[in-house]
Amino acid sequence: MHLLLRDLSLHSKTAIEVLLTVNVPESLPFDPTRFKFPVRITDNIKVRGFGANHNAAFQRCKSKYFCVMNPDIRLEGDPFPALFACLEDSLAGIAAPMILNPEGAIEDSARRFPTPWTIVKKALRSSPGIEYAVSGSEPLYPDWVAGMFMLIPSALYAEIGGFDERYFLYYEDVDLCARLASRDRRVVLCPGAIAVHNARRQSRSSLRFLRLHFSSMLRFFLTHRAAHLQRLKRTHTGSRSA
Repeated sequence: MHLLLRDLSLHSKTAIEVLLTVNVPESLPFDPTRFKFPVRITDNIKVRGFGANHNAAFQRCKSKYFCVMNPDIRLEGDPFPALFACLEDSLAGIAAPMILNPEGAIEDSARRFPTPWTIVKKALRSSPGIEYAVSGSEPLYPDWVAGMFMLIPSALYAEIGGFDERYFLYYEDVDLCARLASRDRRVVLCPGAIAVHNARRQSRSSLRFLRLHFSSMLRFFLTHRAAHLQRLKRTHTGSRSA
């Protein structure tokens, strides 16, 4: 986390406030007062889920925008001006940067809404591949973006009720984007904003995380089944008309 705070202090020219949640008791290896922006720390009494932690942080947010950002994100520049520009689109609900891995390759952080069939195909492939090809600096409009880094207007976050806390871990970002889509608000991937993410992929090696991943996946499919069937109907009708 201290590396991200250092990056923000070094590169960000945007006025920010960091709301840091310590989910598991630990001693912070840095002085939170030494940065050029305020760092407000919350120490949880008990472990809470991804969505619950961010919803609690949002209750202390006083800014026009609320940014969800993983502690293992690294920055080499200020991503916020480009993200703010993408949110000027009246239909935009969430803006996200292009995510690179530490080797500089584009991560699969922007995806289409999953279906049981696409999940099976993904499980059978060793590499999931990129679902949206980034070309130049033009914004892309994926179905959803990973919750490692997303910027959303605070008023809109409050309007939709934030993350669904029934998802303890995994798919809360997919669900959030799906609920925005149901309100005709879209996700914007902004290639002009770049961040680096060192993913752990814990669900691939831990039985506990694998169970959490599966249960969240099932909840998403059951919750959004009607919307998925409607999308399939529109796709089928469009193909037949063509």
